[in-house]
Amino acid sequence: MSEPKPISPPNDTVTAKMSRWASTLQFEDISPDAIYQAKRFLLDSLGCALGGYQQHDVKIALEVLDEVAGPGLATVIGTGQRVDPVSAALANALMIRCMDYNDIYWKQDPSHPSDIFPAAIACCERAGTDGKELIVGLVLGHEFEMRFCEAAFPGIRERGWHHATLTAFVSPMVAGRALHLPWEQIQHAIGISASRHCTLGAVTAGKLTMMKNTVDPMATQSGVLAALLAEKGYTGPEHVVDGKEGLTHVFKPDWKLNLLTDGLGQSWRITQCGMKAFPTEALTHTPISAVLDLVKSNDLRPDQVEKIQIRSLARAADILSDPSKYDPHTRETADHSLPYVIAAALVDRQVTPVQFTMEKIMDPTIRAQLRKVEVVADPEIEKVFPALQRVIVNINTTDGRSFSKQLDYPKGDPRNPLTDQEVEEKFSALADGVLSNGAQKRVKDAIWNLERVGSVSELMALMEADVRKARYVKTKSRTRLRAKGQKSRKPVLA
Repeated sequence: MSEPKPISPPNDTVTAKMSRWASTLQFEDISPDAIYQAKRFLLDSLGCALGGYQQHDVKIALEVLDEVAGPGLATVIGTGQRVDPVSAALANALMIRCMDYNDIYWKQDPSHPSDIFPAAIACCERAGTDGKELIVGLVLGHEFEMRFCEAAFPGIRERGWHHATLTAFVSPMVAGRALHLPWEQIQHAIGISASRHCTLGAVTAGKLTMMKNTVDPMATQSGVLAALLAEKGYTGPEHVVDGKEGLTHVFKPDWKLNLLTDGLGQSWRITQCGMKAFPTEALTHTPISAVLDLVKSNDLRPDQVEKIQIRSLARAADILSDPSKYDPHTRETADHSLPYVIAAALVDRQVTPVQFTMEKIMDPTIRAQLRKVEVVADPEIEKVFPALQRVIVNINTTDGRSFSKQLDYPKGDPRNPLTDQEVEEKFSALADGVLSNGAQKRVKDAIWNLERVGSVSELMALMEADVRKARYVKTKSRTRLRAKGQKSRKPVLA
């Protein structure tokens, strides 16, 4: 049995209450289902990272980090390079995030809590700890990221801010706990990171750029840097949530701060988080699922379809179908374009990473369908959100037929989860071209038995590319390492 949790004084700041709890959380405190879900989300996230490792924006970031990162104990996925934890956290979080394919939670605010996993991974590697400690970090990140999403009324995204703003409060807790900092230093880490890292919603409005998937990894990086500073005695504002000119003072109007700390340890938010069956923005998933069902069950061809009406939330009509979304020219805009993903579903009868190559985005057959898609804000649907992610899809054909489907939540939602086999299949599809079949199996086995892994670095050593066509990045990184005078280390999982 673990030690009883310390009771917070009644006048404690919110960051003190959270930090006290985070600093004492032990593996034995966590429910079996939460541990199981942590493994599922880790497998899913590392699969996303292996897919992300092959993307152009990650290649750019790795080139920059190859120039500026220092030697250290944290592993970069794909390259196998061992660098400082701040750089590794950024690189790995960007890999997880860049395809918009990792987990999703939406209560008041959307978020992708697994973006914070690399903070736990990098700091566990630096601390030399095991799989149990990593599980603690994974669960902790989901717990507070999701609670922050629930605490604002309305969500900060509706006020023009991005959820990376919230990640900057949570990632230092995860990093600090993984470094075994006392609660006072974790509290300072929160103040350091959160006071200097607020993110404008502009990154997901209109024409999208590479920053859309980079701001949350940067918030994770911020948390790791803050924890390292706090470890050395650096201080940050303790009132950064609930004090003068803190979060609730600046981001008015309403906050239910009790949601950040009420019932900690009685249930686990990670068991309520969803996974993505499609590499697209979260609000596109239910309409994609409904359209695919109608198209396949009625064998509809693109030339038979006259119009597809999507009835959804006002924010879907605003953010996902503004004028730029009817003429996407980048992957980042296409995967946030409701017209594009629906057109791709109609033409290809699937929405996978293949649909977001430039060749596909500019495919004249797909582009010919974009103007057939109409997105309508439905006030009745607004009333049931976020409990339901309801959409109503109406398809009219050129010969006068009509098809309709209402769907309340997509595949991957906790009420309709991906099976373990589907999670493994998604991992393998994304790992193809980076890890051999044997290497993939070793990663899966290690994650399903994570509590028995003796060192997080042993797990991360398995994430080094071993497929020939992926080696060009690794070779370049190792050349840089030798130039810095450090040998590349490659632990082996026992």
